[in-house]
Parts: sequence; C-alpha cells; structure tokens
Amino acid sequence: MSHPSLSPLLALLGQAERERDDAVAAARRVEAALNAALGQADQLVAYRLDYEARYREKFSRQASIDQFQTYQGFMGRLSLAVDQQQGVVAQAERRVEAARQVVREQELRVASVRKLIERRLAELRLAADRRDQKQTDEFASRAAWNRIAEQAASPTV
Repeated sequence: MSHPSLSPLLALLGQAERERDDAVAAARRVEAALNAALGQADQLVAYRLDYEARYREKFSRQASIDQFQTYQGFMGRLSLAVDQQQGVVAQAERRVEAARQVVREQELRVASVRKLIERRLAELRLAADRRDQKQTDEFASRAAWNRIAEQAASPTV
C-alpha cells in the first residue's frame, strides 16, 4: 500500500483518524462531566428528601415559628440549588449530544477516506493487471512470431 500516489491519501487518513480520536476523547470528557453533574444532582435531591424527612419528624412534636421560617428559607435555597444543578445537567446532556455528533461526523470522514484509498488501490491493481496482461500478450505475440520466423527459416523436408 506504499504507492507514491497514495501518500496524500494516507496522510489525510492519518489526520482524519487523529481528529476522530480527539473527538472521542472530548466526548469522553463531556460524558464524565455529565456523570459528575448527575451525581451532584442526585446527591442534592437525596439530601433535600432526607432533610425534609428529618425536619418533619422534628416538627411533628413541636416547632417554633423561627425554626419553621429557617426551615422554609433553607428548603427554598436547597430547592434553588437542585434546580440550578438540573440546569447544569441539561447543559451537560446537550454537550454530550453535540460531542457524539462530532464523533459520528469524524467516523464518517475516516470511513470516506478509507473508501477512497480502497478505490485508489483497486484502480492501481487494475492498472497493474492490465500492464501485466499487455506484457503477457506482447510476449506471447513475440513468441508466436519467433516460431513462425523459425519455421520459415528452417528447410522443409
């Protein structure tokens, strides 16, 4: 596969594969960021549920207005943090989808360059086969002419 006319295509393939590998690495990074954001969101929701349960149990016995207002204020801030984290998750999901699209495009590019190389190799093989056939035909033709010339030169009995 080291024909001189393939060198530019092989260089293009190498570049396309590097770009695809870079896109795969980037996709893995944004997927890791998504997983981290999901983990944080899950932790916040679990904490909020746990806090609500503990506070309900505590207030079911007795609670002052100040304690209830403090609880409500904290729950409001905690709910806001959960909402914000869900926004972070949604943004991370969009980034993951965009990164996956880039990977698909790069995979398609690599496949296209490989297909182009395969076509070029097929063309080169066909040209070599035609050249070989031409040489074989020329050799056979010369051999036939040489036999005819030998027969003409030899005395007939």
